[in-house]
Amino acid sequence: MLSRLGKKFDLPVEVVSKSRDAYQSMAYADLGLPKAPAIMLGGETLVAGRDIGEQELEEMIRRALATHG
Repeated sequence: MLSRLGKKFDLPVEVVSKSRDAYQSMAYADLGLPKAPAIMLGGETLVAGRDIGEQELEEMIRRALATHG
């Protein structure tokens, strides 16, 4: 889904996968990033810690691009 939406909106997509221990570490917490799973656009967290449907995510991307574009 993310790669397809990345192409649709001409956005680079980076998938980061770490072990559960890495996400729960103090080093990760110090980065100020959201707990996984999460989807970020630029420095803004669109959704974190829950599943999201493609339509809802697409609308969030549109709003974020309109606000920052």
